[in-house]
Amino acid sequence: MPYADRTSPSTEPPPLSARSVALSLLLGSHPDRMTARQLTRAAEHVGIAAATLRVALTRAVAAGDLRRDGPDYVLGERLVARQRRQDAAVEDAETPWAGDWEMAVIVIAGRSGPERAALRDRLTDARLTELREGVWTRPANLSRPTSYADDPVLTTFRATPDDAADLVGRLWDLPGWATDGRALLARLARTHEPAERLAVAAQLVRHLTTDPLLPAALLPTDWPGAELRAAYAGYQGDLRAAANAAPRS
Repeated sequence: MPYADRTSPSTEPPPLSARSVALSLLLGSHPDRMTARQLTRAAEHVGIAAATLRVALTRAVAAGDLRRDGPDYVLGERLVARQRRQDAAVEDAETPWAGDWEMAVIVIAGRSGPERAALRDRLTDARLTELREGVWTRPANLSRPTSYADDPVLTTFRATPDDAADLVGRLWDLPGWATDGRALLARLARTHEPAERLAVAAQLVRHLTTDPLLPAALLPTDWPGAELRAAYAGYQGDLRAAANAAPRS
């Protein structure tokens, strides 16, 4: 599946809402919990008033995006899964690669639309891409478990393509992804207003979630993935410092 979910870094990202600010703070926080005071301090750093943030937190809890755990706000179940995907994109997940590829073939038909969509999401989250309808693949270079393999509608195995570089070129638009990534790096470097930096950083981490995380041998020599991850980690460190300037109580 070619890279089509373009981030459009040539356009200014819209400012994040108070709700998006709160969720972004917790998605990037480890451990993934913050007090109201910490969230307020960090939100004020990006121009969100304390009263506005409190309303956003109340609504996020009501919607199940956040929950209360004593004095802390923590992520709801759906966003915990999103944080795992985001962390996998930011962390270096590569393991030594022997040249083989993961293959997952759908062998049971007649499933409902929601079931098909859920499986597609699961395979995409595992960084597989669709070679043809019902056949998903990627290089077997990731250190994560192949948890999708327990799905009864799939048959999974390893294979070695005759020309891995050619296959990569047909499955992923690496030049497009790299171009957008470099544009985001440049935008983050020249953006200094806190709210705008947060919006660019959110755009950057969304872009990272579409990184195919291919083996170095199959990537262009100037691939910007590591630089993007370092830039996002540095930004998150600055944001945590702003939040932690407030005491937890």
